[in-house]
Amino acid sequence: MTTSAASAGRDAFTRADGSPIRALVVDDEPALGDLLATVLRYEGWHVDTAATGHAAVRLAKRETPDVVVLDVMLPDLSGLEVLRRIRAFHPRVPVLFLTAKDAVEDRVAGLTAGGDDYVTKPFSLEEVVARLRALLRRAGATAASEDNVIVVGDLRMDEDSHEVSRGGEPVALTATEFDLLRYLMRNPRRVLSKAQILDRVWQYDFGGRANIVELYVSYLRRKIDAGRDPMIHTVRGVGYLLKPAADVPGAGAVE
Repeated sequence: MTTSAASAGRDAFTRADGSPIRALVVDDEPALGDLLATVLRYEGWHVDTAATGHAAVRLAKRETPDVVVLDVMLPDLSGLEVLRRIRAFHPRVPVLFLTAKDAVEDRVAGLTAGGDDYVTKPFSLEEVVARLRALLRRAGATAASEDNVIVVGDLRMDEDSHEVSRGGEPVALTATEFDLLRYLMRNPRRVLSKAQILDRVWQYDFGGRANIVELYVSYLRRKIDAGRDPMIHTVRGVGYLLKPAADVPGAGAVE
């Protein structure tokens, strides 16, 4: 799939001058690296890939990427060392680390070393794209767009900047809370089952905690609905839905 063909018929997320975003994907797992590259090319980006730290440094020096996706564990150099070398000649390039889900020390080390964000494996490709867009916008490397803003009633979400507000007031969310709210907002007035939510938000990676959905819905309610007309509702025996506060819930069906 070529960049031009992939981006046809959709609004590309571009540099401020309108040219394609340049991304560097660094991962020693060929299947994962190719998958990430394909997804980003579908976004209309120019993507280079590397399977080793030395190759990544060479490509970054030659191609001047706008953003880097960097695995912490590489066969030659560590991701932290690759970051240090790239930042020596591209001091402001945003870097998104890929880490193992249980390697808390890698996440802390990566952020301490100057990484801008991280996602844990296994991850949602959609989440990677959203986080990269947010990093690029914060770095001022892109043209502004309203294509990734979701509005339901007085609730507004910017998928690129990861900003959420209700009634014009900002709402601070964790990464998981953001993903859950995004799924609800993309399906307004639609009842979503716990199984659907687990599959979409956690990919069933929830540590065996069967009540994880209820727990995070309660977190969202405290932040989204506290002191306001509720937008997040429980449909007994079915699941959850989100709808504008102006909508009147069905009698006896929704809590």
